[in-house]
Amino acid sequence: MNKITISLQLFIICLILFVHPVSTNAQDTALNKYGLLVINKITDFKRSVLIDPAKKMVDIKAHIPFLVTDLRYAGINNFMKEQLYPSLLTTYLRKPAADSLLAVQKELKVMGLGVKIFDAYRPYSITEKMWEPIKDDRYAADPKSGSGHNRGTSVDLTIIDLVTKAELEMGTGFDNFSDTAHHSFFQLPEDVLQNRVLLRKVMEKHGFKALETEWWHYSLWNAKDFELLDLPFSDLAKKQVKRKKIRK
Repeated sequence: MNKITISLQLFIICLILFVHPVSTNAQDTALNKYGLLVINKITDFKRSVLIDPAKKMVDIKAHIPFLVTDLRYAGINNFMKEQLYPSLLTTYLRKPAADSLLAVQKELKVMGLGVKIFDAYRPYSITEKMWEPIKDDRYAADPKSGSGHNRGTSVDLTIIDLVTKAELEMGTGFDNFSDTAHHSFFQLPEDVLQNRVLLRKVMEKHGFKALETEWWHYSLWNAKDFELLDLPFSDLAKKQVKRKKIRK
C-alpha cells in the first residue's frame, strides 16, 4: 500500500468523523443511572469501530474452526432457569478476544482438544437482570461496574475432547456458585486440578486473565479499553450478514 493510498484513507476517515462526530457531550447525555456509558445504538457502535477497528464484534463460530457452543442463556439450562437470550447458533467477541481465542483453539487442537463456549457477549440489560437474584459480585457482575461480557471481552468456557466432544472434568459444572468453583480450591482429584491448570495456562498465555472465583471465566487483560454494550444479538447478526455480502 503506497503513501498516497494511506493518505486518501486517512482523509476519508477524518471526513466521516467530521460529518458524524462522536462528541464528549453526546456521550455524557447517554450515561445510565450508575454514571456508565453504555452503547445501545448500532449507529454509535459503528462509529466506535470506525475510530478503532479493534472494537468490532466477531462471529466466533465463523472465526474459529471446530468451535463448540452450549450457549446456556439462550435456553433454560442456567441458574436463572429461564431463557435470557434469543435462540442463538453463535455468539460474539471483540476482534482481539476472538483472535486470542482462535490461538487457544489452535494450541489445544495439537493435543486433540478444543473449547466449548457457554457464554461470550452479553447485553448490559441482561447483566442487570442476572444481578438481582445473586447480588454477590464473586459470581455475578454488579451493574454499577458492568461486566467484561458486556464489553465483548469475556468468555465462559471449558475444554473438550475434539473427537468425542466430551467435556474434561473440572470439578463443578458451569455457574456453580460455591467455593468448589474457585481456582484456590484444591480438594479435588489430581486430574481435575490438572485440567483447570491446563485451561488457565493456555488462556493466560494468549492474553486472557482468570476470574479467581469461577474456573470457566476469562477476560482480556485490557477489557476496560472497550465500551459497555447493550446491543441486541439481532443487530450484531445483521452486521455479520452485511459484511459477508460486501465481501462477495
